[in-house]
Amino acid sequence: MSKWTGKSKGSPLGYRIFISLLKKDVRLAYLLLRPVSFFYLIFSNKKSIFHFYHKRLNYSKLKTIRSIYGNYVFLGKVLIDKIAILSGQKEQFTFDFEGEEYLHELVENKQGGLLLGAHMGNWEVAGELLERVDSVINILMVEVERQNLKEVLEKAMEEKKVNIIPIKDDMSHMFSVIEAFKNKELVAMHGDRFVEGSPIVELDFLGAKAAFPIGPMMLASRYSIPVSFVFTLKESNRHYHFYATKGKVYPRFRKPDLKKASTETMVFEYVQYLEKMVLKYPLQWFNYHKFWNSEK
Repeated sequence: MSKWTGKSKGSPLGYRIFISLLKKDVRLAYLLLRPVSFFYLIFSNKKSIFHFYHKRLNYSKLKTIRSIYGNYVFLGKVLIDKIAILSGQKEQFTFDFEGEEYLHELVENKQGGLLLGAHMGNWEVAGELLERVDSVINILMVEVERQNLKEVLEKAMEEKKVNIIPIKDDMSHMFSVIEAFKNKELVAMHGDRFVEGSPIVELDFLGAKAAFPIGPMMLASRYSIPVSFVFTLKESNRHYHFYATKGKVYPRFRKPDLKKASTETMVFEYVQYLEKMVLKYPLQWFNYHKFWNSEK
């Protein structure tokens, strides 16, 4: 798998333009998406996402092209919704909360927790909804994305119990994760990307081998921190469905063979759940780089 930089297609200027439209109605911002998505369909590098739909989901070439376009439209809507909700326009949306009680349980039991999501649906919306949970939320985010958000949403972030932990190439961000775990706080991050040089495990995902990070889950096991899989998926222009699984503490083993088996079990359960979500919401997994080992 190629190194992932975490850089998205959003920019501070783009965020400001959309915010000006969002003050009226998100539908005005949505109107810009069709031509923009068509532009990316024609001119962007589609090799990896084409592989996803055509090879992994076995779509025909025509359905693959339509799905790529639909994926770009969803990505645009998710970015617009992210800005709308984090900038105080949450009343434009409705939400279902499935498994929210599991997160309250983590806080009430003073356990802390690792909330593992993916680059699908609307991760930032999930973070906003977690304000319903009475705990500090530490969100791991690549530096470039943190800076983009900071320029337009700094005040909104300061008013919430949200702490952004920038992901560093030297892995120093893991010390912040450890500190959060020791304080029994919640740590939210993606589980479908890794920084080059970090520990990984290769597992079957949609019929082919792919690499997944293991560092955060190993730390959660070491500090007896429950792990919950958390996703927020868009079901219509104005409605999101929030999912959270019951927190699970994975045992810590010191023997190398047992430790390896335990780690693979942790990640395997996450991969199974991710696969379930991807198959249910195939247009909302935003993967635009080489993911599977079999990709040419």
